[in-house]
Amino acid sequence: MIDLLQAQKDVWQNKIEKGFNTTDIYKEFCLAHEELSEACRAHYKKQDVGEELADAAIYLLALSEMLKIDLEEEIQRKMKRNKNRGYQRVNGVITRVKDA
Repeated sequence: MIDLLQAQKDVWQNKIEKGFNTTDIYKEFCLAHEELSEACRAHYKKQDVGEELADAAIYLLALSEMLKIDLEEEIQRKMKRNKNRGYQRVNGVITRVKDA
C-alpha cells in the first residue's frame, strides 16, 4: 500500500525541485480539474486513462500538502461515513435516506 502522507511530501518535494507552482491554490484546483477532464477524454477515446488519473491524484496530493490536509486521514474518515450512510431508490433515483 502507498503511504499517502509520504506521497504528499514526495509530490511536494518534486514540485519544489522542478520549480512548479507551490503558492497558487486556485491554479492547482484548475490543473487538477484539467487532469480529470483529460482522463475523461482518454476514456472516451479508449486511451490510457490510468496515467491521467494518476496525474489528477498527484495534483490532489499537492493540493492537500499546500492546504496542510492529511489526505489519507480524510479519505479514511469519509469512507467510514459513506459506509454508514443509507440509500434507497426513490422515483428511480438513488437517494440518501440516512446520514452517518
